Amino acid sequence: MIAILDFGSQYNQLIARRVRECRVYCEILDHDISPAELKARKVQGIILSGGPASIFDKGVPKCDAGIFELGVPVLGICYGVQLMAYTLGGKVTASPLREYGPAELTLNDRGKHSLLFAGLEGRQRIWMSHGDRVTKLPGGFSVAGTTVNCPVAVMENPQRKLYGVQFHPEVHHTVNGIAVIQNFLFRVCGCSPTWTMGSFIEENVQRIRKQVGNERVLCALSGGVDSSVLAVLLHKAIGKKLVSIFVDNGLLRENEVEEVVSTFRDQYHLNFRLARASERFLKKLAGVTDPERKRKIIGREFIAVFDEEARKLGKIKFLAQGTLYPDVIESTSSFGGPSVVIKSHHNVGGLPAKLKMSLVEPLRVLFKDEVRELGRELGLPESLVGRHPFPGPGLAVRILGPITKDKLAVVRKADAILREEVWKAGLFNHVWQELAVLLPVKTVGVMGDGRTYENVIALRAVTSTDGMTADWVRFPHDVLEKISSRIVNEVKGVNRVVYDISTKPPSTIEWE
Repeated sequence: MIAILDFGSQYNQLIARRVRECRVYCEILDHDISPAELKARKVQGIILSGGPASIFDKGVPKCDAGIFELGVPVLGICYGVQLMAYTLGGKVTASPLREYGPAELTLNDRGKHSLLFAGLEGRQRIWMSHGDRVTKLPGGFSVAGTTVNCPVAVMENPQRKLYGVQFHPEVHHTVNGIAVIQNFLFRVCGCSPTWTMGSFIEENVQRIRKQVGNERVLCALSGGVDSSVLAVLLHKAIGKKLVSIFVDNGLLRENEVEEVVSTFRDQYHLNFRLARASERFLKKLAGVTDPERKRKIIGREFIAVFDEEARKLGKIKFLAQGTLYPDVIESTSSFGGPSVVIKSHHNVGGLPAKLKMSLVEPLRVLFKDEVRELGRELGLPESLVGRHPFPGPGLAVRILGPITKDKLAVVRKADAILREEVWKAGLFNHVWQELAVLLPVKTVGVMGDGRTYENVIALRAVTSTDGMTADWVRFPHDVLEKISSRIVNEVKGVNRVVYDISTKPPSTIEWE
């Protein structure tokens, strides 16, 4: 277990991803967690993240100085190294020349023999993003590396297993960054690369059994990757005590209800129930334009439907949900300030205060690609684990503005055309997610020598590893032309199609 203390860095999730890629388990924790709690968690190492704050700011986030006395290795990154130096008696000052972007790290003799840089060359291409810098070392520390503008780019106290780097090893722009992280994990912390999906299954099967005992569990099964993997994992753990329920909320993609029923009831023979509630959801969403309200309404109604289904089945104590780690990270703020809520997810942000069932969320610590790997380990076919993500609130967050049946029909058909053409072009496995969005504007067009004033569909397709960062897909122009032509000709009420070329960050993948 590696603890990553959250000081608000935009790269926190990348740090976690890099550690997980090394087959070492980690979690992002509050920056002010107590040394006693870290000790109780039996952490083998601690990473202090970067952050947007300056050590001179009022109310700046800090950590308990006691973490440096635990005898556990600590790696401070960017703001983390400044905080380490300041806390232990060093000095931090504003840099006369701020560094944002690429730089060259030069290791001195100490750095060349440092465990942190074992096996690496004396000069490294790194990525900087800072305005302050360490100018006086704490007692017992030595400089191990410098850049032209940063005299303390690396500091270390090997006796106490305390290390700090001013650069960001977690980003791809730092050429040997992953090697630095591996050295910290394996050479400094003594970790072993044993956190695999096989070990995850073994551990969580026992954990689920211990949590639920002889009680039954309702599983929120949608047919997507997350809920499919969740259902199979739960079935492996508790067998017939799992009751899988699929809610038709009226916000799903074309033919999705029929496909889910056919797959899980008829093919996998799960204890499967279909709850038809589309009219109920649409009534609750009538006139709602704010995306956060949409998500909260859908979340509350989702739980309410499950609560009613549970009553029909008798007393059921547990509800399983496919909440993932990015959902948790994006929906919570670790502390009041640097970390901000990006959006609420229906699995974590819309739960009623008086939830009548306890949650079972075994996927809560996993990133999306890890869930796919888990599904393969459980024996699920690639046709299921390879599906592209679809948001819990469904098409509700792909209609900007109020939701109506007519608007749902428009965006549902556009979505189907987009997915079909991406598949036919052989691009499905090169795309993380594709979506069609109905915009709240109309534009003038010409059809059949006549003037039209119709809707606009925005298309978006991205590549990503875990959904935390994403880049837009450079589709061949002929593919975009085919998609646009089909949507305009086949989707009634649309006369214009545009393509979203923004990245995440600054944009999210979904428009709402």
